Order: sequence, then C-alpha cells, then structure tokens
Amino acid sequence: MDTATLLKNIRQLSDKFSQSRADRQRRRALDRADFEALHNAGFTQVGLPSSAGGMWSDVHKSVRPICEALRYLARGDSSVALVSAMHPAVLSYWLTVPEQETNVEGWDAQTEQIFQSIRDGHWWGTITSEPGTGGDVARTRTRAECGDSPLEYRLSGQKHFGSGTGMSSFMVTTAVPEGEETPDWFYVDMHNVPWDGSQGLTLIAEWDGHGMTATQSHGMKFDRFPARRIASKGHLADVAARTGGFIGCLFAAVIVGIVEVAADTAREKLDLKSARPYEQVEWTRVELECWLIGQALDGMIRAVEQQEDARLDVLKGKTAISELAESVMTRLCRIVGGGTFSRHSPFGYWFEDVRALGFLRPPWGLAFETLIESLTAE
Repeated sequence: MDTATLLKNIRQLSDKFSQSRADRQRRRALDRADFEALHNAGFTQVGLPSSAGGMWSDVHKSVRPICEALRYLARGDSSVALVSAMHPAVLSYWLTVPEQETNVEGWDAQTEQIFQSIRDGHWWGTITSEPGTGGDVARTRTRAECGDSPLEYRLSGQKHFGSGTGMSSFMVTTAVPEGEETPDWFYVDMHNVPWDGSQGLTLIAEWDGHGMTATQSHGMKFDRFPARRIASKGHLADVAARTGGFIGCLFAAVIVGIVEVAADTAREKLDLKSARPYEQVEWTRVELECWLIGQALDGMIRAVEQQEDARLDVLKGKTAISELAESVMTRLCRIVGGGTFSRHSPFGYWFEDVRALGFLRPPWGLAFETLIESLTAE
C-alpha cells in the first residue's frame, strides 16, 4: 500500500465515523470493529518498516503522512484517533534504533516478533504515566525483576494512564531493572489477559475522563507481570533523542484535526453577515488562531523532517497549539451560544478533547520546565 491509498482509506473511514458523531461522543468505551477497520485500511502498516512490507521509511520521511492520516481521522472520532496515534509513536522506539545498536542479543528475534504482530493486526500502545511522577517517565517507581533470560522481566508497580487498554495487544512502559538505577523501556503482552489480578494485572481505575472520553485510558496495577525489555543499548534519554519530536507531532495532529472540524461545523451554522458585532469579532479571531495552529503543526513537522533532533521546536509548537486550541474552542462555544452545553451539541465534547493535548507527553509542568531550561541555557 502507498501513502496516497492509505490517506484515501483514512478519509473514507473518518467520514463514515463522522456520520455517527453524536453516538460516538457520548460513548465511554472503544469498539474493536473500528480498529479492525483501521487495520484493513492500512493504518497499522505505518509502524512496520518498508523492508518488512510496511510503510515506515524513517522519522524524516514518515512523520508528515502519519500526521496527515491522524489529523483527518480525528475529524471523525477523536478518541479513536488518539489511541491510534500511540501505535506508530511507541513502535518508533524500535524503528529509530541505529544499526550499530542492533547487535544486542535478542534484537533480531524481538523485532521479528514485533513486526509479525503488526502484520497480524495487533495494535501497540503505551501505559507509562504513574501517580506522583508529574508525567516524567524517568521518575518511574515501577520495578523490573529479572527473569529467566536477559530480556525477560516481571514488573511490579502502578500505572494510571494506559490509553487504548483493551484494544492494544502490546503496551510499552517504563521500569527500573533489578540491580540498576536508570529506568529503561519494556513492553507487555496484554491481549487475552484478565484484569482481576489472577495473572498479575489488575484494573484499579476505569477511565472516566472529561475529554477523550472513550480512550479507555485505564489505571492498572502490575504484580510481577511478565514483560520484555527493549533489546537495544539505549535508555530513556536515548529513545527521546532518536525520535526527535516525532511523537509530539502525532499528538498535536490529532488536536489540530479536532479544531478544524469544530471550526468547519461552526462555519456552517454561522451567518456572518447577520451576526452580532461581538460574534463577528470572535469569529475573526477564530480564523486567525486556526491559521496559527495550522502553521505551528506544519512547522513542527518540517522541523522533524529537516533536523536530527527537533524536540525543542516540537515542544514549542505543541505547547502553542495546546493554548491556541483551547482559545479557539472557547470562542466557538461563545459564538454558538448556550446550545453548546447540550449533550446533543458536539462543541462541548470537542472543547474538552482539545484540552487533552496539554496533558500529553509532556504535561504542562514538565513542558514549561523543559522550555525554561532550554531558553536559559542559550
């Protein structure tokens, strides 16, 4: 499958999703049929390298088409789009490993297992956030007990934000390996595992968020749960540097898609010529801020395309989009009026959805801490 075909398939699927938007916005759980449809449309292949039959080239060449797919998918279903974004995001941990680091014992077998899981239609996600860490995965308190082989471990700890739990067969997480002080990346096989603690996995908090209501971002407890360590020489900081802002672009693309469909929907409702002066002024500001949001995302993507490490530029763009998206939705809700508070209106849901970007990798506190450190270091 080529990029043009994938994007065509995603547009058609998103348009289909949008026809049942009211029902989708009110639901509190994901539907596996949506992810089967996305797999059939080819989206799972974006996390599979071209050498293995997929669509991944490298970070520089793959970031734009993946963002475009997610941007359009978000117009149909924001929760499905966000969970889908996790798939290429976490797989990039393997896809960006330098060739000189692939000579680690178990690398070939591990990557082939992962690539085969994608061919088989399995989804990958992430369950890394922990209570008390402020969203900083390097502060994980989860412990990884050594298993029977160098890459086998058993995890014990709590995670409170596993987007796509129940849909993602495999999920990436962090823990401190036994006998070490620096955290590292692991992945767990979650499919067909009960959540009652009988096999070391317990549901401790079902997702009931105000925004992205159907992402199933459940809180889970691991108790000596089987896991495998990523077979590379790198650790947390190395993975972040390799992906170079790629993941931030994916999350931002989802929010941009939501803002765009919200603005389009409002545009259809608004008769600008007969609108009150206040509404006309607010709409003008919506247009300006939507333009800035689009420019910010494009700048983030170009930074990843052109730079080896675009993390700072991506963080600036993502933070700006977070603030602008909330501003746009506030203005749109004011223009549309009291009807936005109705459960029958999509605008209230979209407003809460866009606020999610400020809490996603990294959350507000960590984002501004990183920005301040970078700016004062110049």
